[in-house]
Amino acid sequence: MDKLAELRRKLGALTDELNSDAIISDAALFDAKEAEIRATTEAIARLETAQQRAAALAKPAIGVHGAAASGAEAAADAGARTMSAMANELAALPRRSGQKPDFSDAISVARRGLNFGLDTSRHFRSFGEQLQAIANYYTSRGSNTDGRLVRAPTGAGEVDPTGGGFLVQVDFAAAVFMIAHNMGEILSRVNKIPISANANGLKIPGVDETSRATGSRWGGVQSNWAAEGIAGTESRPKFRLIEFDLKKLISKMTMTDELLQDSTALTAIASQAFSEEIMFMTEDAIFEGTGAGQPLGIINSGALVTVAKQTGQAAATIVKENIDAMWSRMAPRSRKNAIWLINQDIEPQLNQMNQAVGTGGQLVYLPPGGIANAPNATLYGRELVATEYNSALGAVGDIALVDLSQYTIVDKGGVQMATSMHVAFDTDEMRFRITYRVDGKPMWAAPVTPFKGSLTKSPFVALAAR
Repeated sequence: MDKLAELRRKLGALTDELNSDAIISDAALFDAKEAEIRATTEAIARLETAQQRAAALAKPAIGVHGAAASGAEAAADAGARTMSAMANELAALPRRSGQKPDFSDAISVARRGLNFGLDTSRHFRSFGEQLQAIANYYTSRGSNTDGRLVRAPTGAGEVDPTGGGFLVQVDFAAAVFMIAHNMGEILSRVNKIPISANANGLKIPGVDETSRATGSRWGGVQSNWAAEGIAGTESRPKFRLIEFDLKKLISKMTMTDELLQDSTALTAIASQAFSEEIMFMTEDAIFEGTGAGQPLGIINSGALVTVAKQTGQAAATIVKENIDAMWSRMAPRSRKNAIWLINQDIEPQLNQMNQAVGTGGQLVYLPPGGIANAPNATLYGRELVATEYNSALGAVGDIALVDLSQYTIVDKGGVQMATSMHVAFDTDEMRFRITYRVDGKPMWAAPVTPFKGSLTKSPFVALAAR
């Protein structure tokens, strides 16, 4: 893999040279540089083809799990093999009550999970150190290039053909996304499928089931009770193709020149800031994404069941009958995994919710001890999770009952880092950009009609506007 990384670095340098004024103004030099770029691009393509053929025979072209692992190959391999396992290990680390794992915890888990042996001649010791090297490259206009940097592929290559910049070192990339997935209430619960660096999307079969009636389950599998010697009715399942097309999430952060001189502080701030921003934007898209240039969110999907308000119900209120109706529309198999996602503004409504008992009432949301005790953060035994993504009180999505295991995200392990001095050079600042490619959508295309009864069921239920 060293040869491939070397060729990509060469391609990046040649591309930078091609864009210089001296080359652009001289047709002969421009054509010569173009020819060199084409030759390098073809060499990369041949080497990638050879490695893909070796992988198809289940024979690794070159091991990428040891100390030599770096760049796009190791990043893709990390995503394909162990990201979920490493995230689970990070979540299971012993810590003080309420304490979240930090970046150093994630780095430790990532290096163990990737069997990543740190070699300071080939690898950066910290995320901040790599950011400093990237900044130095751009401020020197490429004359000061750290040999440990790996250029992101350009043109029709893998990862992101339009992003440019440098690949984040594999252990840092894994740590950033482990922190993002660990701190998120939604990301930690969805189904995740990482894909390789050579893919920009994924197509997987899904069961095309819209009814649980006999003859419709699994899209058309049917069973019959038959007497001896009587053949059963022929049937077959029906599938639909679920397509994921990676969308690009770009996160940017501006750093002062003073902060750039301190790699320790730079690591702490950049790792936390990028992790939180990636988590926030991805979780918001999972909840309410439009599907156009971003993942398709639960609230905008065809699988959502919207429960009507009660007759005469006042605006911006939630009553016990709403909760009962939402619970009754949750798909039976999803009830054990379901959680309530709420906007915190609805909590006063929940605190006042009660069920009539004779001439009095019984609190629905609070324990018998009342508000002097901690609120019981469950409804129908399922956890309540307050998020920033739920809609305002009274709008569709202010409260939702969801089984997030029925939502799938597909992402690419390789991420890119670039920087620009053109945005804020007058204030002595540097702006970093990190690119994450991801797509997601519910695995259900529509609610399902039950075996008995007429009200459709779904893993995704919301209350209508009031």
